[in-house]
Parts: sequence; C-alpha cells; structure tokens
Amino acid sequence: MSPRQSCLACLDREPPALFEAALWVAAEHDPTLQPEQVLGELHGLQQLVDVGLPSLPVRELAQPLLRRLSELDFHEDEASPPQPRAALLHQVLRRRRGQPLSLALIALELAQRLDIPLQGVNFPGHFLLRVPGADHLLDPCGGRRLYTRDCRELLLRQFGAQAELNASHLLACDAGSMLQRLSRNLRQLHQLNDDHLAALKDAERVLQLGPPSVADHLARADLYHLLDCPQAERFDLQRALLLCDEPGQRLQLGERLRRLNSTPALH
Repeated sequence: MSPRQSCLACLDREPPALFEAALWVAAEHDPTLQPEQVLGELHGLQQLVDVGLPSLPVRELAQPLLRRLSELDFHEDEASPPQPRAALLHQVLRRRRGQPLSLALIALELAQRLDIPLQGVNFPGHFLLRVPGADHLLDPCGGRRLYTRDCRELLLRQFGAQAELNASHLLACDAGSMLQRLSRNLRQLHQLNDDHLAALKDAERVLQLGPPSVADHLARADLYHLLDCPQAERFDLQRALLLCDEPGQRLQLGERLRRLNSTPALH
C-alpha cells in the first residue's frame, strides 16, 4: 500500500492507530521513513517516561505524563518562520520540538500504552488535551491546567477581542479530526516554505479525512493556481461555491470563476 492508503487503513482499525497514521503522513514527505521502526523505538521513550511518573492512580497521571515529557526536553517549536519539521512526527521525536498538536500526539500514544486516560481537544489555534470528566484542560506543551477562564484568555490571544469561547471548543475529538488538523497544519507550513507540491499532498489528504469545507477547497484551489493547473483550480472553486452560505464570499467566488473561465487555456 502507498503511505496514504496505509494512513487511512490505520484510521479504520478499532481503536484507530492514530500515532501510526500520523507517521504515515510523515512518510508521504520522507520516503526513507519506516513507521514500524519508529513505533519500535518509541518503547525507549515510554520507559523513560514511565520511570519518572509518581505512584498515583492512572486517572491522575495525565498531567505528570506531560510534565515528564517537558523534563525530557519536549517543548513547543518556536522557530520563525515555522517549518514543516514542527508537524512531521518523526522529526518532532528526534528534535523534541513540535507544534502543540504534534506534542499531543506523542502524549496520547504514550498515555494509551501506559493505560492513562487522555483525549484530544480541537481547541482553535492551540491543540489541547483533557482527562475524561475533568473540569479542566491540559496544555500539551508542559502540562499546564487550563480552566474556562484560561481557555477564554488563550482564545483571545490567538484570535483577538472579537473571539468568543463556546462549548464546541472544549469537546474531545476523534482520531480523524486530529489527523485532518495535522494535515491542515502541514499544508500551511509547506506553503509558507514555498513547497507547493508537498502542500498539495496535504491539501488532498485534508479533503479525504473529513467533510469538505469552503476553506479547504479554497486552500487547494490556491495551490492549483500557484501550480498553473486551471482546470483543477476551477473544480475546487466550484465545490467551494456549492458549500458557501455567505453572500459576500459567494460573489467573490463567482467573480473568480468568471475570470478563470475567460482565461484561455495554455497548451
């Protein structure tokens, strides 16, 4: 199977093999990567984490797990400009630097291996974690507890004073949603670094992993525009128009399609 097929097959398992699926995402960009080897090597990190955990009930070990990873030098990647390596899981493991979601994926895999209850939370702008039933969330970058007020402040820092916290921001998410977010992150990072073909792989995966959105079709349309593929660009613009409910954006999409249709094809 191709890396993409292997990735999707991991999500079809019960329970889904999220960490392995994320490694297959990385393998699309690094053909030398062997996910099975990385899975085996993770056992060493598991032992390092386990030996440093306190003797507490497993339900109380999620925050110590995250703090232990921080002690082992796993931290948020603050490189500027941001690089794809912050979201490619094998590189995050090697460098011990990554985006919040990448660090969360490592923590979730270790938690599963150590029978520690832990879930992902698709919080806007900064992926978070939670223990089922807890009254707080956890920052994967160090394990800080975040209560409702902290989450509201985090949202305001990310998106400005107009942002409003709602209940959907605090819900646990499934493996497919996490992998789709990882793919969006990689799409953006590759595009920021002018690797449009790599970004296109991520954009295609985004649309395979969940319900399509206007933004996702537009992102792929922009990539096709940069790669001078007008027919493919037109397809995504048409799909975005079908999904769009906002009148102003519908007008902009219609105008963009008209301009594209009036441009003669080059052969």
